[in-house]
Amino acid sequence: MIAIKLPNLDFLSQRYRALVFSGVIIGVSLLSLAVLGLNRGLDFTGGTLIEVGYKAPMDLAEVRTALSEGGFGNVMVQQFGTTRDVLLRIPPVGEVNDAELSQRVLHALNEAAPDQVELRRVEFVGPQVGKELAEQSGLAVLFSVIGILIYVAMRFEWRFSVGAVVATLHDAIVTLGVFSLLQIDFDLNVLAAVLTVIGYSLNDTIVLFDRVRENFRKVRKGTVLEIMNQSVNETMSRTIITAGTVFLVVVALYLFGGESLRGFSLALIIGVVSGTYSTIYIASAAAVMLGVSRADLLRTPKEAEADGRP
Repeated sequence: MIAIKLPNLDFLSQRYRALVFSGVIIGVSLLSLAVLGLNRGLDFTGGTLIEVGYKAPMDLAEVRTALSEGGFGNVMVQQFGTTRDVLLRIPPVGEVNDAELSQRVLHALNEAAPDQVELRRVEFVGPQVGKELAEQSGLAVLFSVIGILIYVAMRFEWRFSVGAVVATLHDAIVTLGVFSLLQIDFDLNVLAAVLTVIGYSLNDTIVLFDRVRENFRKVRKGTVLEIMNQSVNETMSRTIITAGTVFLVVVALYLFGGESLRGFSLALIIGVVSGTYSTIYIASAAAVMLGVSRADLLRTPKEAEADGRP
């Protein structure tokens, strides 16, 4: 049987540099969110989504020009799958109903390219529905963070709980910051990806913290930093395999999943990278800086008696 030697890398020696780096990234993200905001999709703003198909590849600049000449100047135009499929996102237009709006858009496009356009799909989201979705989305993120704080505090120790929440918020803010900086559409799919990132980051953090607790109870010698580093090294193979597999899948989804999944997969790509980083350099470093010690994680007499070990 071949013995596999575990790595012995001193990750936490770089914790202060990592915290400075994260502070800069978080600062830029928050500044972008405050100044630019999120480019909210129709799910949150309300409006009409129209999908049209051309018989031949179409230049998006020509589509925008045709819509502008037809009285639709504030329309987001993007290719949807192929160069012949075009997706139009139109903000609310007065009291115009869905059917009338789609006919006006189709007429404007046909003026520029006669008999080349066909209407494939029309979806309408009311402004009130969009407002409610935005509020409920914010509450979903808030309640998930509160749940994480309570769960980790009950399972481990409050210092670990704070570290897990800080790491989770770090990943969510970084993901939102990238979408704000690049002004990529933020819709319900992306929100679902952000919540998935929160769950992924928490899962990775819990695995590490579980190993830290085990090592605090098992290893009799060594400082807090040494045991933390040992735990990170012991879980590194699992982290690489899990994160690497997920990363490859979401990259494939980003490249080949089509326009409708582009934002979802991009958020997951950012989240996987950020989540792996934050587990080591944010969650663990925060617990160390808050003064976690061996005594905080020792078994109580009842736990020791139940396990049959001291």
